[in-house]
Amino acid sequence: MTDVTSDIEAGEAVVSAASPVDDGLVAELVARARAGGVKLTGEGGLLQQLTKRVLESALEGELTDHLGHEPGGRAEGGRENYRNGHRSKTVITESGPVEIAVPRDRAGSFEPQLVKKRQRRLGGVDEMVLSLSAKGLTHGEISAHLAEVYGAEISKSTISTITDSVMAGMTEWQNRPLDSVYPVVFIDCVNVKVRDGHVANRPVYMAVAVTAEGHRDILGLWIGDGGEGAKYWLQVLTEIKNRGAADVLMLVCDGLTGLPDAVNTVWPATIVQTCVVHLLRNSFRYAARQDWEKIAKTLRPVYTAPTEEAALERFVEFTEAWGGKYPAIVRLWEAAWAEFVPFLQFDVEIRKIVCTTNAIESINARIRKAVRARGHFPTDQAALKCVYLAVMSLDPTGTGRKRWTMRWKAALQAFDITFDGRLTAGRR
Repeated sequence: MTDVTSDIEAGEAVVSAASPVDDGLVAELVARARAGGVKLTGEGGLLQQLTKRVLESALEGELTDHLGHEPGGRAEGGRENYRNGHRSKTVITESGPVEIAVPRDRAGSFEPQLVKKRQRRLGGVDEMVLSLSAKGLTHGEISAHLAEVYGAEISKSTISTITDSVMAGMTEWQNRPLDSVYPVVFIDCVNVKVRDGHVANRPVYMAVAVTAEGHRDILGLWIGDGGEGAKYWLQVLTEIKNRGAADVLMLVCDGLTGLPDAVNTVWPATIVQTCVVHLLRNSFRYAARQDWEKIAKTLRPVYTAPTEEAALERFVEFTEAWGGKYPAIVRLWEAAWAEFVPFLQFDVEIRKIVCTTNAIESINARIRKAVRARGHFPTDQAALKCVYLAVMSLDPTGTGRKRWTMRWKAALQAFDITFDGRLTAGRR
């Protein structure tokens, strides 16, 4: 153990001075640790020892900069302040709890930055807690996981405090400036359960835009009570516009009450499109399961028709075939017809993109996974925080961003032609 510790101390200067870290030194330390029976991870392991030494070395360097002289040296103009021993402090790190010796100065004016006063966790631990929370783990599960894997005792209240720290970032994110023009904005919702006297469903609405470059941009999150109308949507869309979104070419949604009227008020030239997939799903609610396949087959010619006139003819045929048995389905399509037909006027590149909100189904799936693990939330704000964390953890590798961009490449070219250059003009 002594030899390994000596090697760590000898290697500190190399670790702090070299970038990147000397691979040969790291390999030698690992080999010596194994030869000496020292574990690489866990309590008393090599990684924990390295963390301790590097933190203490960095803190000593901070104090040297603060005092203006090395240990035993004198500052210019006298030695008004000097080193005054150390105090022991345990911090929670990604390597587990580490006890470090924090240097002190006589005047008490030293404010360490790497491990600040009263700080008990390094930043990596907070990030780990936020990541686990975004994946749907409850506070109790996160506490148990950290204790089992890292030997770190973090209470549920502390975890709640860590996750609460994202609220300021969420507010800043929700109010950030937006692009001046978006080819398409999708609006959909995920229901969460909130305990407000009694457990009730609350819709969390999400606006997801496609940028002119083909990137995904989540514009914001809003929580409602399920009774939202035109006034509510006018407020939401006005907020988006005030953040810089002067024009939206198309807005795709799932028949949200009052939304089309609000869109026409905020962006008069925007086309509102009902999600065809949601329209089909809603149709099946009024039919017996044994008829679903037949109904889907009869409706397919309606939403794949080359023109609005042809779609109307096919819908008349559907009405004749199924209107007597399922009049509610006919009324559903008649009520949604004005928002259903707009996409029929476009080329296939645009049609297959805007006829559904499937573009955000993967996001919804991640959110549902996170909220399902919680069961229900004590407040609307707690529910919104969970959804925000899930959204911020999307696509950590960036591969989804690349797929999204490739998917939209052809459609964006068609958009600029179809909408007479509004997309290009809005970017100038």
